[in-house]
Order: sequence, then structure tokens, then C-alpha cells
Amino acid sequence: MKKIIPLFLLLFLLTGSFLDGKPPRKYRLVWADEFDGTRLDTTVWIFETGGNGWGNHEKQFYTTSGNVVVKNGCLFIVAKKEGDTYTSARIITRGKRSFVHGYVEIRAKLPRGIGTWPALWLLGESMSAVGWPECGELDVMEHVGKHPGYIHSSVHNQSGYGNTPYTGHRLVKDPFETFHLYAVDWTKNQLTFSVDGKRVHRYAPIRKTPNNWPFDQPMYVIFNLAIGGDWGGPDIDDAIFPQSMCVDYIRVYQK
Repeated sequence: MKKIIPLFLLLFLLTGSFLDGKPPRKYRLVWADEFDGTRLDTTVWIFETGGNGWGNHEKQFYTTSGNVVVKNGCLFIVAKKEGDTYTSARIITRGKRSFVHGYVEIRAKLPRGIGTWPALWLLGESMSAVGWPECGELDVMEHVGKHPGYIHSSVHNQSGYGNTPYTGHRLVKDPFETFHLYAVDWTKNQLTFSVDGKRVHRYAPIRKTPNNWPFDQPMYVIFNLAIGGDWGGPDIDDAIFPQSMCVDYIRVYQK
């Protein structure tokens, strides 16, 4: 007799979870930052500073003060136009909070306007030893202001070097004034990115090699708001500033 697989079970088998906007079953919360205080927790987060384009010809200079505000239960990364300079912030958890596999969810509102390029992502701790993209990169959420509402999730590794072949996107209604939940379900077998529980991209190479799967090693979190650059630019609307990315929380669950 031919067996018929129920639709809900087929979805589970294809994605590895029910993608209902909740952590997979039997996962437990291992770390969270709810941003309930009045300043950034520097026992967890580090400021990365500087300019020089960050490999993407970006226009902003990342600072240690004035571009990060914690208030009303949210983290605000603020991009400003200050004279001839754009300032913003890039905060990371390298050496403070790193993870191998798990479900990472980030609730956020995005900046609007041409020239903005916010990102919520993970990078391999081996970056300093092996470089990029060998270390692996998981872009949970990227958005460029010239394509408003289109949320992108991508995987970077050595097998895709020079391009972005492992990527997906989804159009989201009003990511600027409304919070949305951006997540990745990261297992030893696959990566499933979602927005509000709806799948954006799934990555699951059948034969895993160091070139296509550097994802069984610790990765740390990065939040940043870039301006301009190879993807965010070339045009920048100076009339939009200041602009903020607002993060309500980040939560990490593991088995």
C-alpha cells in the first residue's frame, strides 16, 4: 500500500522544524539579552570600530559611543550624518558568547531609507585563524534600503566564495515600524532561516566538506548598521538621517 505523508509531517521533514516562530521542541534557552537596562552590557558585547570600507566599500565609521543607545527595553544602533562623515556602530560577542548549533532568534525593527544596510548575523570564531569565508558566515537578516521590505538570509563559505549562491529572500510588510522575528535553526545537518516563522532559505548540502560546511564550530553574533557600500549603495539619501535599527531581544536555544 502506498503511504501518504501528511502535509504537516512533510513540512517538518523538509525544514527540520515546524517553523511556527517558536524554538524547536526540547530546546532550552541558554543565553539571551533583553536589553532591559540603560547601557550596553560590555561583559557580553564588544565594539568594533573604524572605517576603511569593511571590505564592501561602506561609507560609515563605526564608533564606541553616541551610536548605541539602550532604553525602553531595546537596543538602538543609530546611524548619523555628522558633517562629511557617516557614523554608526557594530557590536559583536566574539570571545564572550559563542555557540555551536541551536536556534537563534532576534526581534527587531529596521531603519528605512536609501543607503541603509542593517545586518544581524553570525561569524565563525576561527576568523582570525583561517580568514573569511573559510570561517563561515550566517546572515540571519540583511536589508538594503533601496529594496524596501525585502529580507535576505544567506550562507557564506569557501564553496560559494566570490558570489552569494546560498541565499533567499522574503517580502515583509512594514519592517520599519513593526517588530519582526528573524531566526535561524542551525543543526548538524542543515540551516533554516525564517521571518515570523516563514522560511526564507534552507541550506543542507548532502555531502558536507570543510568547503561547504564550516558550521560545526563556534560562531559569535554581530549586529551592525552599515551605510552605502557595494550592496547598500551607491546612492545615499542624506535627508533620512538619523536612522536606527531597534533590537528588542536576542535569544539562543540549544538542546
